[in-house]
Amino acid sequence: MKKIITLILAVAMVLSFAACGNNTTVSEGNLKVGFIFLHDENSTYDKNFMDSAKAAQEKLGLTDDQVIFKTNIPEGNECYEAAADLVDQGCTIIFADSFGHEPYMLKAAKEFPNVQFCHSTGTTAHTEKLPNFHNAFASIYEGRFLAGIAAGLKLNEMIEAGKFTADEAKIGYVGAYTYAEVISGYTSFFLGARSVCPTATMEVQFTGSWYDEALEKEAATKLISNGCKLISQHADSMGAPTACENAGIPNVSYNGSTEKACPNTFIVSSRIDWTPYYEFAINAVKDGTEIPADWCKGLEEGSVVLTAVNEKAAAKGTQEAIDKAAAELKAGTLHVFDTATFTVGGAALDSYIADVDTDAAYTPDTEVIKDGYFHESEMRSAPYFDLKIDGITLLNEMM
Repeated sequence: MKKIITLILAVAMVLSFAACGNNTTVSEGNLKVGFIFLHDENSTYDKNFMDSAKAAQEKLGLTDDQVIFKTNIPEGNECYEAAADLVDQGCTIIFADSFGHEPYMLKAAKEFPNVQFCHSTGTTAHTEKLPNFHNAFASIYEGRFLAGIAAGLKLNEMIEAGKFTADEAKIGYVGAYTYAEVISGYTSFFLGARSVCPTATMEVQFTGSWYDEALEKEAATKLISNGCKLISQHADSMGAPTACENAGIPNVSYNGSTEKACPNTFIVSSRIDWTPYYEFAINAVKDGTEIPADWCKGLEEGSVVLTAVNEKAAAKGTQEAIDKAAAELKAGTLHVFDTATFTVGGAALDSYIADVDTDAAYTPDTEVIKDGYFHESEMRSAPYFDLKIDGITLLNEMM
């Protein structure tokens, strides 16, 4: 009898996993959506996710009692506990927004097979192959490249005005960690700048934190004192933009405009708009259709966007240059990581094996250069560009 009961339970579990492959629908009235955020609206990174969640809620006509936010959830077991609580509250799809949330979202996905778990910036969904666990990102390197063009044009304007010489066109960049996501971001930004200001170089100062306003401000201040003429960032507070406004140094921010707080120095900002993904995944749950293990869209689909250019701080012609390059990116006639535009250790690359199927040893496993460019975020959604190209100096490294 016990063997029969065990067999019945096993079959039920298998059927449950099959169901969560989105072969069933969820009525609109029973739909509840949960969101897990690393910080709150004080973080530009998390605010960007929150704004997208609210936009998706409005577009989908969801009521406030159908959407639950959990903020300030650390990258630890607290994430699993938050996910479990959202399940208890009736959520049928749950999103998390930070890289370190992934193992805890995966743990929850295994425990609750009838709930869909969608994790932004993660790397393992395509290898885990769970029908209810998914990763998503966007080709933000396109937006970074365009923002880099704005930076390069500003450097050119300052060179032409006699503020410094062409060989002094040094950019400073505040980075969180030496993860591929950050490396891909600062490299694409640099390549955009160098596409219009070929003498540009860059220094990167890491903070070892996604969000630490004091450390980010300190890093930006150090870069300015090192002679950097313009600052950008992959960090989530107002630390770097504030340091730039105080010092009168041009700034290209991330995840939204800082023009209101920094009217004299803010030029432009790129960001991922998560609204299209949230709409897509929530509709998939409603309609009983599949959510892919990896989802990545870009400029063409509205998943990568730029703010309006601040004409007060930007160089003349910046918007026109951005628009031209954006059209070329969408048409496929311009590639951000064109191997003809950079070298590594003085050499051009025609091959590179990247760590796409991430394991504990970060073992390279996939050829990612073909047709003359590095194919970022095509083999999986999260970035895997981790090359250290010439022209960029790392002042420290934080893992």
